This record gives sequence, structure tokens and C-alpha cells, in this order.
Amino acid sequence: MPYRVSRGDAVPTRGLVVTGIKTTGQKKLMLFTGRAHPELANAVAERLGVEIVPTSAYDFANGEIFVRFEESVRGCDAFILQSHTEPVNKWIMEQLLMIDALKRASAKRITVIAPFYAYARQDKKHRGREPISARLIADLFKTAGANRLMAVDLHTSQIQGFFDGPVDHLFALPILAEHVQANYDRARITVVSPDAGRVRVAERWTDILDAPLAIIHKRRDPDVPNEAKVLEVVGDVEDRICVIVDDMIDTAGTITKAADALFENGAVEVIATSTHGVLSHPARERLSDSRITEVVVTDTLPIPQDSRFDKLTILSIAPLIARAIHEVFDEGSVTSLFDGHS
Repeated sequence: MPYRVSRGDAVPTRGLVVTGIKTTGQKKLMLFTGRAHPELANAVAERLGVEIVPTSAYDFANGEIFVRFEESVRGCDAFILQSHTEPVNKWIMEQLLMIDALKRASAKRITVIAPFYAYARQDKKHRGREPISARLIADLFKTAGANRLMAVDLHTSQIQGFFDGPVDHLFALPILAEHVQANYDRARITVVSPDAGRVRVAERWTDILDAPLAIIHKRRDPDVPNEAKVLEVVGDVEDRICVIVDDMIDTAGTITKAADALFENGAVEVIATSTHGVLSHPARERLSDSRITEVVVTDTLPIPQDSRFDKLTILSIAPLIARAIHEVFDEGSVTSLFDGHS
């Protein structure tokens, strides 16, 4: 017989005991975006078949940011998409404020979507008295109230371990590789890793394209940012179409030097592919003046018209992000999106 507890004594009760209340409500997916890259957010929303939650966001005269959501978010499965483009620190702060607002408004789960994860290159200490900035960004997201993190092609996989919670690491490889396969002769392609750190990603490319691998050995000066010295090409690239695969192109110094080294070793054509087109000055001039045939990137970051050039091809990352959001919301498998290449 059921019991109720009164002043420490177990007293028999009659009838059914209700231990909880069932709700007739269903899970609700809500998509939010900051002001950094609204075009990408709109494309993702269209793919998902949802509307972006109306949000009031503006800057005060002293540069402080204000955000407020214009409808209830209580109990929702919230996804906040923000690209960490220039000015990077402003858009990170805006995303943190959005997370805090959702937490205080009783959102059930908060997923941070950072197509381009800022400070990813600062993922370890090269020398003493340096910060590990990529870890700090993860800690800020967690402290603000994020439950889950989603990013595309992190600079290094170890960043996944910086966030105390589930991390969905998405790969643009299928999107980029499909474009290369459709436009170039696979039989003549050699996949090129621009440094030792990208070899593992380059190996995945070789599996998809069924192509050989070459590696460019380079050395960086820790006192000179955005600059690398190419030393040698390891692998046979003579009379080959070389596809350089990297996670980002910033000032394009590394990628153009890599292309020069490949041509010096007999390559007949060089294609540069990268997930994130940061394209800081003077990337446009360097790439336009180089012998590279085509530069292929995705739209994880907004690329303004004054950073674009004739050789540049921009592919949409929205279908991938939308599918990943759908899998997370339905408690499905994000890994399944990559057919084992994860």
C-alpha cells in the first residue's frame, strides 16, 4: 500500500499517488543569431524551415552591447549562431550576452554555434608567459550558460576538450571535395598538406579523392605573426594538379608560398581550398597575383566585396549546419553526416 510521510511517520494512504505532472507540450527548436553574419543565419533558418527569433541588439554610445529577445524562450532548445568575424571581440561578447539572456529566461538547452571559432590558433603555449586563448573562449561560453558547442573545422581537434560539455565538430571536407571532384581531373590530383598539423585532414581528402599525399615542411618565426618560411616539399608533385587543403586563409602568406614551392617542384596547377576565408589584408592582392588557379572557401565567415577577387569561389556551409542542428534537436547522430569521416 502507498505511504505518505508526515512528521517522520509512515502513514498508509488510499488511492493513486501522483509523483509528477505530465506535460502535453513538445520540444521547441529556436534559432538565434547575432549581427555578425545574418546572411548565413538566414540561409540556415531557410534550410530548417524556421524563423530566426526576433532580437533587439544595439550598441550604446560607449560601445557596450544590449540584447533582448522579443518572444518567450522558456523551455526551448536554443541554438545561437554567431560568426567570429572582424571585429572579433565584439561579436564574441554579443554571443556571450545572448547566452546569458537565454539562461536567465529559462531556456532548456543552449547550443553555441561558432562556425569559425575565434582564437583557435592560440590553442597551446609556444613559450612561457603566454595565454591559452582557445581554452579561455570555451570557458567563457560555459560560464555564460552554454550547454553545448558546435563549430566547423577547428584549428586543432584538441580544442574539443577545452569545453566542458558536448562538442559537435563539423567538417567542410565533403562540401569542398565535391567541388574539386566536379571541376578537376581526379586522376591527376595530389592532395597537399601545407604543414604537419594538417596531415590528418589531408589524409581524409586522399581517401575521398583516391589521390596521393604531399606535405610542405615549413617553419614559423614565433616573433613574427602571419608569416611562414617554406622549406621543402615532401612527396611527388611533378606534373600534378595540387590541391592544398587548410582550415583557414588569413593573410595568405602561407598558402602563396606553398603554391610557389609546388610550382618549383614541377606542379602544373595549384588549387587552394580552405574552410574559413578570413582574408585579412593583403590576402586579396597576394592571391590575385599568385599562380593559384582557384581559391575555394566556405561562407563560415562573411566575405565583403572588397575582399573578393576573380579566382575566389565561395561555397555555402548552411546545409551542413542546418543538418547538424536537426540531428542535435532530434537526439540523432551528428557523426552520421560525415559517413565515418569524423
